[in-house]
Amino acid sequence: MARGIDGAAHEGAMPTGTAAVLGGGVDDVYPPEHGELYARIAEHGCVVSESPVGHRAQARDFPRRNRLISGLSRAVVVVEAELRSGSLITARLAAEQGREVLAVPGSPLDPRARGTNDLIRQGAAVCEGPDDVLRALSGVRTLAERQGELFDGPSADPALDQAVESARRRIAELLSPTPTSRDELARLAGVPPPVAFAALVELSLAGRARLLPGGLACSGEG
Repeated sequence: MARGIDGAAHEGAMPTGTAAVLGGGVDDVYPPEHGELYARIAEHGCVVSESPVGHRAQARDFPRRNRLISGLSRAVVVVEAELRSGSLITARLAAEQGREVLAVPGSPLDPRARGTNDLIRQGAAVCEGPDDVLRALSGVRTLAERQGELFDGPSADPALDQAVESARRRIAELLSPTPTSRDELARLAGVPPPVAFAALVELSLAGRARLLPGGLACSGEG
């Protein structure tokens, strides 16, 4: 339900159904100017959140929310993204969850296209229109997904937030230019894998970590 492309996608999908995955509780309308859009999605589609009713979204809630977006999807299309963007986290999660990942190419001079162009270099399918999405989905037969820490992520909980904050400091000290598995970082930091992953997402958004394919991570300078 974000501004820009997300809002346009909801509008286009409204006649056949659309789902909004919120960072806050299901009653937290964000951005506030999308109040009317929220009301129509609630009436004709679906509003989803793992946060409790009344919880107001904070910055750290949105990256965690992205794993639900990719998990509910058969494919993820990234239209615009800078190199450090929550959309790229969604794309990486989608790839790990076995979803199709597509990216719209853009001018190398446009910073908003750097993330999508990088996804294509890493193997994402090129998306130039609806036909490309339909071709990607033609081979998708099942939504069966493996079990693992990716689907047991943290919810809005003060104690958990404190644990993530503490883990973030420990994991930041453990990161190096050499890629290390998230499970190993969790073991070394002495925290559960979901807490370690939440901490890594926040470090990634701050430019202090890089999330790599195969469940690996390294320092932001790596």
